[in-house]
Amino acid sequence: MILNYGPCCWRTYNGDRTPFHRDIPDTLDELVYAINNTIEQKGGNVIIPAFTVGRTQDLLILLADLYRQGRINATNIYVDSPMALAATDITLKHMALLDKEANDLMQWLNKNGAKLRINFIQDVEESIQLNNVQQGAIIISASGMCDAGRIKHHLKYNLNRPECSILITGFQAAGTLGRRLVDGVKRVRIYGQDISVRADIYTIGGLSAHADQAGLMGWLEHFHTAPKKTFVVHGEPSNAASLAELIKNQLHWNVDLPEQNTSFTF
Repeated sequence: MILNYGPCCWRTYNGDRTPFHRDIPDTLDELVYAINNTIEQKGGNVIIPAFTVGRTQDLLILLADLYRQGRINATNIYVDSPMALAATDITLKHMALLDKEANDLMQWLNKNGAKLRINFIQDVEESIQLNNVQQGAIIISASGMCDAGRIKHHLKYNLNRPECSILITGFQAAGTLGRRLVDGVKRVRIYGQDISVRADIYTIGGLSAHADQAGLMGWLEHFHTAPKKTFVVHGEPSNAASLAELIKNQLHWNVDLPEQNTSFTF
């Protein structure tokens, strides 16, 4: 089942739509429903493919805050990515740079968060043992687009279980396993094995860090002097073309959509 609550979050930027993201309250409602329905009602696991730097830390803060608010129950959260652990360690060493809300949350967790068990997995053997966890776990793992890394093992063991859910929280490029799941494919091949997709697939809008059309144009409009040449090289072709056309028409800039192997001389 594909549960798509809002504007899809798999476009790098959305050059042809405004607004692009759902607001935070709606996004948190979606997240709470997905977790509680999976763990409390169906008795399965929640698998979250996530980028290791930024997105994983965002998710941990959101989950901790939802627990503080009583919106989700205490559960085991596994972060299965050595790189994510390293990035989180750096974040924790520089808490003074974070906002007051984040610091208040960390102080609260130090006093009251014992039941929220956040487990960082480093060893391969520990990661393999997670395959034996049948229910009650939130597993956050890389890669964010499901094409490599430990997440593929967790998908292999949970995708075919209707009591489980996969939460897509970031950009899924065309051709990736994550994108195929979002698009509703019924079977996937992982490590040479055909896997039926029986788990619920949620696309959680609102967590993407990428700007929508208005955000991109608002940034460009602050240039005091127009660039001699502007290249739109990121995102899916239709979105990139739409943004390039808007820049030409509104800002009157010299814009190009270069094709692969095209060269330019300055």
